[in-house]
Amino acid sequence: MTKILVSGASIAGPTTAYWLRRHGFEVTVVEQADKLREGGSAVDFRGEQLEILRKMGVLPAIEALSTQMGDVTIVDRDGRPEAKVPAAVMSGEVEIPRGDLSRVLYEHTRDKVEYVFGDKITSLTEHAGGVDVTFAKSAPQTFDLVVGADGAHSGVRALAFGPERDFATDLGYYVAYFTVPNHIGLDHAGQMYSEPGIGAMVTSHLDQDTMGVAMYFASEPLTYDRHDIGQQKRILTDKFRRAGWEIPIILDGLANADTLFFDSLTQIRLDKWSTGRIVLVGDAAWAGGPGSGGTGLGMIGGYVLAGELAAKSSHDKAFAAYEEIIRPSAKMGQNQARHSGGFFAPGTARGIRGRKYVYRVLNTRPMTGLLTWLVNRSADSLTLPDYTRAA
Repeated sequence: MTKILVSGASIAGPTTAYWLRRHGFEVTVVEQADKLREGGSAVDFRGEQLEILRKMGVLPAIEALSTQMGDVTIVDRDGRPEAKVPAAVMSGEVEIPRGDLSRVLYEHTRDKVEYVFGDKITSLTEHAGGVDVTFAKSAPQTFDLVVGADGAHSGVRALAFGPERDFATDLGYYVAYFTVPNHIGLDHAGQMYSEPGIGAMVTSHLDQDTMGVAMYFASEPLTYDRHDIGQQKRILTDKFRRAGWEIPIILDGLANADTLFFDSLTQIRLDKWSTGRIVLVGDAAWAGGPGSGGTGLGMIGGYVLAGELAAKSSHDKAFAAYEEIIRPSAKMGQNQARHSGGFFAPGTARGIRGRKYVYRVLNTRPMTGLLTWLVNRSADSLTLPDYTRAA
């Protein structure tokens, strides 16, 4: 039986592992974190992406945990409504907190797949018989194939393809996600506020005592420690300390936040997603950023990769077919997300006014169909292949 190692236990990794196991492969998933990662922003599915959830049999569980989010209201400095961003744009057809989605996928696969938490790959040595893998803690092993599904800062990609700087395209913005008390009283709704070069969106859904905060700011590349939350909080506080609206209260909540996601808006672009017996899937291969449909496409990528490995006579043919199928949608998603930072944090007062007027127009009845088509076109750009015969 073909032995395959998958790096990453968030979303693309467990999905890939599920489909590989369905096709009869022996699968091990290694995850650097000691346990499933919690928190993070909510992720949505729309259009054809719902089909992957149905095929896996997890759609009912995801719908049960759905945020059921409503519209997001664009407000001015005094909190007065100026325009609305419809739920279909921000939350798709079903939206779920990222940590909940990761848990659903893990529980759906843990009885069929071996999971190793608290460890990471330290070296990959390919030869005619497979890939020799060493780990930080576990004993070395040899696998037939290795899949990097370990996110935009992929360790597998760094080991097999080269340093991240060779493939990263900086979009000129930083983003942070954290949770604070819901002092605004939001109920399955959100608000968005911007000043030139900075922006914040707050939402509250399942737990109405808290609200999720997303903060965006324009910046040249920053030097900071990715593991130093205190330093990241200081950067955010410095960038937003003069802002109006509810920002001062949000910053007070940030000081007490236990978890924080902080990163640049960066897209990953590689000429090829595989080398020898090693292949990338999800953000490790094509991170697009907010609005790219990357979560759903990462899951579809895992499905297609496993299906092609089952259907093709060799891994190199399977890798090539997988990339040919997925790359057009990944490119479309990246193009769709290139200006996401500027949407949340327009660079000028004129840009902020322009966003307000655009969404006033797009919310009129003749334009709602166009708006839905625009935000769904990346998700609908790919029809899932049928790998029933391969199975």
